[in-house]
Parts: sequence; structure tokens; C-alpha cells
Amino acid sequence: MSELKKFQVQTARPLPIIVLADTSGSMSVDGKIEALNKGLKDMIQSFAGESRLRAEIQVSVITFGGNQASVSLPLTPAHQLSGFTPLTAEGMTPLGGALTLLSDMIEDKDSVPSRAYRPVVVLVSDGYPNDEWQGPFQRLAKGERSAKATRFAMAIGADADEDMLSTFANDPEAPLFRAENAADIHRFFRAVTMSVSARSQSATPNQSTPLQIQKGDDQDWEF
Repeated sequence: MSELKKFQVQTARPLPIIVLADTSGSMSVDGKIEALNKGLKDMIQSFAGESRLRAEIQVSVITFGGNQASVSLPLTPAHQLSGFTPLTAEGMTPLGGALTLLSDMIEDKDSVPSRAYRPVVVLVSDGYPNDEWQGPFQRLAKGERSAKATRFAMAIGADADEDMLSTFANDPEAPLFRAENAADIHRFFRAVTMSVSARSQSATPNQSTPLQIQKGDDQDWEF
């Protein structure tokens, strides 16, 4: 090690968390969009208070609803987020567009620098995509950088495309989570929060940690 490197300040490496949120019209019923908003808000607030000694948690939200997908929240250090603008639900389910935005974000070294830890991607949906998603997914799964991301998925209700969501999830210790009601949505995001927080404090932040979903009786269980 050179004498100069000995005195360089070591800055925390980014740990990107990217949420793909279904905001189609069907999310407006049964309290689903409200539960999603609460889960996201609580997650961001929790991340904002995490130590940045080893990893700086950064959060992005990509929505797919209405007529097209969009980056609702660009990758931003959680501690810099003063609030969260609630999502609204309407229109169709353009998942393919969201996957394209996701690939573009991860492959862009200005958004996700080479020194960043492996991104965590969370896909939440209650329906079937209405656009072509297989091509964008293959691009994501085989991308030079995006292929290394850890991917979690949650199916909300009985009408979700479980085959697609199961294909998306790639952590062998966290297969597809099925949410039957709004409370399940919040429990899922709490589990993701705990997993990412544990990674950020670990000596090896590139290694994923198991999701622990809290049951209604406050007992924990692992996938």
C-alpha cells in the first residue's frame, strides 16, 4: 500500500435497492396501493437511519402503470430522502417497460458505479403484464452487470402472474412470496428492509441474507 493510500478517506460503497412497483388500476382496490406506499415509506425511513460505515443504501422506485413505466424515484442515498411521494394506481401493467428502465439503470455506470455492491431488485405485482416483457427480462438476466443483481418478487392476490414472478426471483433462499392481503405487503417490505440492513452492516455486503417474514402472531419464519 502506498503512503498516499494510507491517508485516503475510505467512503462507503453504494448498495442500490431498486423497487419495481405495479401501479396499475387493480392496485387501487382492497387497500393494496396504500399498503405498498406504507411499506415503501417505512423502508426508506429505516434505511435513512442506517450506519454508512461500509455501505450507503441507495433507493430507487420504478413504477409500471397507466400507459408506461417511469422512474418515480431516481437512485438516491436513503439518508438524503426527506420524504416519499405516495404512488397512485391507474391504467395498465407495462412491466416490459419497467424492466427496460431497470436494465438501463444498472448498466449505466453513472447511476450504479463499478464500486457499488450488487443491487437488490424487488418486483411487486398483482396482475399480468400487458406488454412484451420476456425480451426485456432476458436482457436483464443476461446483462453484464444486471445479471449479478439479487431479485425478490411478491405476488399480490390470486390474479398475479405467479409464473412470471417466480421466473423473476433468483434468490434460492427466497422464492416467490404470496401476499393475500395488505398486511402481507407490509410484512414483505419489512423483511426486505431487515435483509438489506443486515447486508449493509455485514463485513461482506455482497452476500445476500435470508428474508424473514413476520407472521401475524409476531413469530418469525424463514423461506
